[in-house]
Amino acid sequence: MTALHVRVSDFSKTYKTRRDEIEAIRAVDMDVRETEFVSILGPSGCGKSTLLMAVGGLLPMSGGRIEIAGQLVTGPRRDTGVVFQSPVLMPWRSILNNVLFPIECLGLSLGEYRRRAIELLEMTDLDKFRDDYPSELSGGMQQRVAICRALIHNPSLLLMDEPFSALDAMTRDAMNQELLRIWEEFKKTVLFVTHSIREAVYLSDRVFVMSPRPAVISRVVDIALPRPRDLSIEETPEFNAYVTELRQAIEG
Repeated sequence: MTALHVRVSDFSKTYKTRRDEIEAIRAVDMDVRETEFVSILGPSGCGKSTLLMAVGGLLPMSGGRIEIAGQLVTGPRRDTGVVFQSPVLMPWRSILNNVLFPIECLGLSLGEYRRRAIELLEMTDLDKFRDDYPSELSGGMQQRVAICRALIHNPSLLLMDEPFSALDAMTRDAMNQELLRIWEEFKKTVLFVTHSIREAVYLSDRVFVMSPRPAVISRVVDIALPRPRDLSIEETPEFNAYVTELRQAIEG
């Protein structure tokens, strides 16, 4: 059994509007082990991204406690990388300099990390585009750049907020395969938000299902499918049994 990496205890989030208070999340508990790939699944608007951003220290809590490696989360952390729904690349910077941007923000040596940035781009088949600009790349390629940027400072935890939701089906399948290859290479702990049941089953060791607002964790499903995985596993009865179980959990 690997060590505990992320612990969410009795987490709640309430938004205050001009007229009212909206309880988004109520009393969520979640434990994630080191190097585990965990998906957070649920209907649109249930608070999946809110939970993820709170784990990343990017959103304040209304109640509860979040710990990473035994330390209380009070703000953004150097050992956490984030990949958003949009690649959010800077159009005036080259691909290589987009990947190196977190190194500048952290005040680290660009010279020391340039080799690592190039290696990440090589690993994701982007090295020949390193001097190009984001507008010259496809959506899937831009999202690969965003993943490289999140990994450049070698975080132990990777948070991913529906990173492939805007891609077409074939590109999304390819990106899921690429993500598993990267995860198997670097062995990071991954928290992955998605509204796709099939994507959650394909990628995950475990899936946490969130209920509609005010959200709670309504089900935790262990995905006992063999690794490494390729897309052919989606045609198996075992895969589709998990899809059915998760769909029923969401609808229920």
